[in-house]
Amino acid sequence: MTILRYIGGKSLLLDNINEVIEKNTKGVNSVIDIFAGSGVVSKNFKEKGYKVYANDFLYFSYVILKGTVELNKKPSFKKLGIKDPIEYLNNLDITNHNKDENSLFIYKNYSPNDMCERMYFQTKNAIKIDLIRQEIEEWNSEKLITTEEYYYLLASLIEAVPYISNITGVYGAYLKHWDNRTYKDLKLEHPLLIDNGLKNHCYNQDANELITEIEADLLYCDPPYNERQYLPNYHVLETIAKYDYPAIKGVTGMREYGDEEKSLYSSKKEAIKAFDDLIKKAKCKNILVSYNNEGILKTNEIEEVLKKYGKETTFRLYEYPYRRYKNKIPNNKKGLKEQLYFIEKEV
Repeated sequence: MTILRYIGGKSLLLDNINEVIEKNTKGVNSVIDIFAGSGVVSKNFKEKGYKVYANDFLYFSYVILKGTVELNKKPSFKKLGIKDPIEYLNNLDITNHNKDENSLFIYKNYSPNDMCERMYFQTKNAIKIDLIRQEIEEWNSEKLITTEEYYYLLASLIEAVPYISNITGVYGAYLKHWDNRTYKDLKLEHPLLIDNGLKNHCYNQDANELITEIEADLLYCDPPYNERQYLPNYHVLETIAKYDYPAIKGVTGMREYGDEEKSLYSSKKEAIKAFDDLIKKAKCKNILVSYNNEGILKTNEIEEVLKKYGKETTFRLYEYPYRRYKNKIPNNKKGLKEQLYFIEKEV
């Protein structure tokens, strides 16, 4: 399965990230990925043999991290008594189920029916998402699966959903015509696991609070760049992950959420204070920051904060032409660059 398309995703920057770490550090054995998102950088760190602490405030991201980054080996599912739960879930019969339509939250709210015009999913896939999600929850509540097995299955579902979704990349809006991908059947696959032989940890916390509780040799920091909040852009995945039957609103069926669920890093007023606080509290010898040169935080502001808490002689700034995710060519917007900032912190 290919990588989940994620706003600000770093799949194209992995080689650069690895190179900067190799050039500027020695003895790095553990890494904190404090804004882990889809987990692509955390998985890269696992592959490099680091002990990984991965965190994200969004629950669907946490599900992916918990079900992949935290696991080194495929769970056994001994108590469930089903040889291959992924295959079992893929073969659920959507035409012969006894669920009340009101309990099928995704079908009812995100696919066309008598009470809904939203076109996020074809009917068959919306119902299948509901049935799979409910089956996983039932197994968990009946203690037929372990916590590891629960998140492994949820991660498989969350990673599969985008490939039958009627969107351009995020869930802030749906297409008004059916994309070819939506006609495919939802198909779960076993998540790709990397065994680094170490106990890795995943969290679903505010970054500035978590940073006081953990420490590592290196902090990798990839905060939001602009004023677009992540939750509205991934609200459908968040709802599938939580399956909490939330109050929704608007044309797109957005989850209702409060100020406590908004990132300070997407606020022009609050971003610099939050970033300063994070770097100040970090109990890490090395700091590596991903950003771009046209984000809320200005280049000189990031540099000033890093030098404020780090050894000025170790400061480095690397810049790379911004590349589109899909076709890996330079962006049409001239001057936009990905940035990697490095500094050794005074600890």
